[in-house]
Parts: sequence; C-alpha cells; structure tokens
Amino acid sequence: MALSLLELERDRRIRVEVLPCDASGGVDLDALAEALRRPAAFVTASHVPTSSGLIEPVARIGALSAAAGVPFILDATQSVGQLPVTAALTGADAIFGTGRKFLRGPRGTGFLYVSPRLRAGLRPLNPDVRGAEWTGQDTFDLSDTARRFETWEASHALRLGLGVALDQLREAGPDVVSARIGGLAGDLRARLTALPGVVPADPPAAAGSGIVTFVVEGEDPRETVARLAQARIHVLAVPAAHGQWDLGRRGLERVVRASVHVYNDTTDLDAVEDVIRRPRPAPATSRRADVVVIGAGVHGRSTAWELARRGLRVVQVEQFAEGHQEGSSHGATRMIRRAYPNPIWDPFVDTAYKAWDALADAAGESLLTTVGGLYSRPAGTEGGLRGPGCRLVGPDEAAELFPGLRVPEGSTSLYDPAAGILRADAAMRALRRLGLVAGVEVIESARVRGWTESGDGVHVETSAGTISAGRVVVCAGPWNGALLPEFAPVLNVLRIVNAYFSSSASDRVTAPELGVFSFQTDDERLLYGFPAFEGRGVKIGLDDGPPDPLTGTPPPSAAELATLERYVRRYVPAADGPVESSLTCRYTMAPRNRFAIGAVPGRPATFVAAACSGHGFKFGPAIGAALADLVEGVDRPDLDFLAPENLL
Repeated sequence: MALSLLELERDRRIRVEVLPCDASGGVDLDALAEALRRPAAFVTASHVPTSSGLIEPVARIGALSAAAGVPFILDATQSVGQLPVTAALTGADAIFGTGRKFLRGPRGTGFLYVSPRLRAGLRPLNPDVRGAEWTGQDTFDLSDTARRFETWEASHALRLGLGVALDQLREAGPDVVSARIGGLAGDLRARLTALPGVVPADPPAAAGSGIVTFVVEGEDPRETVARLAQARIHVLAVPAAHGQWDLGRRGLERVVRASVHVYNDTTDLDAVEDVIRRPRPAPATSRRADVVVIGAGVHGRSTAWELARRGLRVVQVEQFAEGHQEGSSHGATRMIRRAYPNPIWDPFVDTAYKAWDALADAAGESLLTTVGGLYSRPAGTEGGLRGPGCRLVGPDEAAELFPGLRVPEGSTSLYDPAAGILRADAAMRALRRLGLVAGVEVIESARVRGWTESGDGVHVETSAGTISAGRVVVCAGPWNGALLPEFAPVLNVLRIVNAYFSSSASDRVTAPELGVFSFQTDDERLLYGFPAFEGRGVKIGLDDGPPDPLTGTPPPSAAELATLERYVRRYVPAADGPVESSLTCRYTMAPRNRFAIGAVPGRPATFVAAACSGHGFKFGPAIGAALADLVEGVDRPDLDFLAPENLL
C-alpha cells in the first residue's frame, strides 16, 4: 500500500503525511487528532504490518476519522484470519485484504469492503458488465453494492477456495482462532525473549498478534532463517525494503518473521526454541587447519575421518544441519554390487568392499548384509553388467533364485552373489562419530562462499568466517557444480523418488526369496529395488527423474508414488500393500556415469569427489581413503580413469 500512496503523491500531486508513533509502536493518536484539524482526503493504516507483530489501535483511528468526517481505509492483509475484523469493530469505511496469509486461502484472491457512505462517492476507473449495467447507447448504471469494483474475469476455483477458507474460519470461530494464535505467538515471543542473544523486534503493541519478529545478535537474519529451514521450520527474513515506515524508521535492516498459525502447537514452539538455543558456529576468522572438507555426505565424512585419523587437522563445513535430507546420502539403505559394465571398475569395487569391512570393524557394528543381486536387460542388447564371481542365468534360474521377482520377459539376467545392502544411515552415524573422535571439527549450517589459492594454501570464506588451510576437498554432492563452476556443464542434478511397500506375504519379499535387483522395465525405464529389510518394506525406485533446481525438497507427489506402485505390482507382486514411507534424494549425473576424484585441473590445492551418477555411495569409505592419499601426495594410479580432467 505504501508504494501505491507514494506513486499517487508523485503522479496526482497529493501529499502523503506519515504520522509519528507513540511509545507503544502504534500511531500517535494525538498526532492523528491534530492532523485531522486540517483538510484530509482519507486516513489509512495497516492493521498489522508485514514487518512486525504491531496491532494498530484501529477502533480509535476509526473513531477519530469519523468524528472529523474523513474516510478511514484499513489494510487488513495481515490481520484478517488472525484477528476479528469487521467494519463495526474497526470503524473503517473501506477494508481490503488478501485470501492467503492467515486466512490460508488461495494465492491470487482477495476482498474489498466499502461502506455505503463511501461507496456513494466512489466510481471504478475501469467498470465492466460485472459491476455495471449498460442501459443505453452511451449510458450505464453502476451496481449499488461493492460489486461495482469487480471485473468479469476471475477464477471460479480460486473464489471457491477463498469461500472454503472463510467457512472454516466461521466454523472455528474468529474469537477462538484469534485467542489460539495470539496465545501461541505470545508464548513464542516470551520464549525467544528469554534466550540469550535474541533481541525481540516487535513493538509493545504486538500483544495478541500472531506475527513474532526478532533478530539474533551477531547473525544475519537470513542465516537464522537458513538454520531454522534445516529443521523444516518456515520463517522469513523481512528486509527494511518491505517496511521503511516501520523497520527503516527503527533502524532495522532486516528481521526474522515467524507467523504462528492455528494449526501450530507448543511442539512447534519447542522446535524453534531448540534451533535458536543451539550453539552457532564460532567465528572462524583465525581458524587454521591442514585440510578443509566441504560437505558432510558419505564422501565428505569418509574423507574427513580418514584424514583426521592420519593426524591431520581437519575442519569440515556443512551447509545444512545434522540429519537433513537435502543431499544424496540420507535414507536407510544403499546397494552394493560387484557387477559393473567395464572391467576397469573391478579393482576399485574390490577396494570398496574391503573399505566397508574396515569401517564396520572401526564402528563395531555390521554395515553390509549380503543378499545377492539380479540385474537384467533385454536379450540381444549390447553392454550390460558383468563382474568377478557373477554369472549369466536364464529365466528359469532367475525365477528360482528370486521367486519374489518377476523379471521382464525376454530379458538376459546376471546373478551377483556378492551383492548386498548397505545400512546407509548407520554408516553415516558411524562416520560422524569416528570423525569427531579422531578430531574432525565440524561446522554445520554454514555456507561456503568461495575460496582462493595462494602460495601458502587456501583461504575458504564461509558464513561462519574464514578458514586458512593447506588443502580444500570439495565433497558437496549436488552443489559441486555451484562451488566448482568448471564442472557445472557436465553435472546434471536429478530428483529421485523412492518408496517402501508393505506386503501381506512378508516371506516372499525378504531374502533369500528376494534380493537386490535392477532391470529395464517394459516401458524402457531402469527400475531398481531392495527386499524388505530390518522392518521396512520393499524399496523401489527409478534411476531417472526430472531436473532438480536445488530450491527445496518437496515430498513425493501422488503421481510419482502411483508410478512406483504400478511397477511394484507388476514386478514384485507379493509387495501388495500400500506405501509405508517414501523419500526423495538427488542424483548428480555425469557423462558415462563416471566419477571425478582428485585434484582439480589448474588448482593444485583443490581436490574434488564428484562421485555421483547414482552409484557413488557404495564407494564412500574407499573414496575417503583415496582422497586422503591424494591430499598427502600418494599416487593412486588405480584411479587414473576417474581423474577430474577426464570429465572436463
């Protein structure tokens, strides 16, 4: 609204007078009364601004305006749905607002109320037959109602959605909703005020408002928002550019805005308090290390642990909080196999198996369960998998090996007796624990902004400060292309969906009746799957997906899950139950499904692990040891085929 007023001031030569505020933060009513002694076209106010939880004294504003005979126009965008808003309560001659915000209606909807007194003197700039009747060749009559301001073009679906939102508010009761929202927001405001280093940004007149604003000392509000986002808590950083008459006047460049809604409860407040209370990474302007590892996925953690246990000082920087599901290393299980299309992989696959055994010994727990694997492709097609200990099997033997699996007709199958299931979540926990014990310093919720190389090593700039080190190892998974622009053209990030399906015949979907598998479906998509394992159902996924913009992780859609359900019913018929759970992850695909492991060309102090293309997890500990060797100057000719320059 403010920008519209400023434009009117510029274009129509009207004068906009911004009144001062009193000690409560609301408009100074004495100043308003004095201003109304002079001629005025109208008075306008935001019931609740976008930049704080302030509640303006609208009833008194309305009364003063009415006494002076001046129309009062109320912006109820942030108040309707959380506070009772009526013409009688506010004294407003016109009220407008949006259907989204606290009403929780569709975006693109809104409303306007105009009193009969004000309506009689207002005409729309662009009338049409929605709000007027064309009565003669050059005459028309405007509607007597506020419909005169409507236009014919509108979305009926959106209007229906707005109607549902209003019905829900009426059913719940505006006073009940207001009391709940205000109570929760007051509780949150009190909790935050009690936390050390948290500075409330709401003025005193915010009591009862569902909007809570604050800043954390020494932290950009955008970083606070990022920390909360990692815990799946949605808040906003509101800049002064969205509220100069509020934030700008108070000298606040930006604030964190948390909007409490009727569906929230105290557990949500607990979650906010927990994140804000959690210690932030200490400023790292004077921090030094031998190696900085960027990323804490399986390759980053494996590398950090391997370097630290060799006696190097390691700082690991991770942009998200522990337990996030934004990258490519979360989830319960991963597949491991000796079957690979090219013999050049065989030595590294063997190294990977040994590395998992070594990690299991160090962790003191089993991380790999052998169940066997069956990998099929249409008969007569070139390529396909092969590998040490693997053998081709016909349809009858394939059915005997895995009775729970229906291999597509006309397929050639390869049986890999060494294939198995990696306990991925247990491995990630073990690597974190082992790394910390070995001395890895982990900085979470900190973003890497870039780094420079010089004669004495690297200087890594992060949101937590600068780290000086001898080497930097980039294990950022889907974000490798952003940190290393030279790789961006050859790395494509895809969204992958997995789902777990229950079964009415569990003995038919567990090993040995079913192992891990992959094959080309009848419609030429690569399907992979796992047997039911450790209390989870059959896991199914497709080895392709749409491009992932890295702007969030929306849950699997109904259409995505329906596609997987169609495949599981066709190829694993005993998995006849509903979806137990589902998740998304990110594949970073590279040409020929190869990795990039080693020093970045032209950057001798920068190393990368772009172990991607959907089959990198199984090499995690082996890649960590390989990068540690390369950082220390140990030659690894077995990995020449994965040298980074081969991808560029």
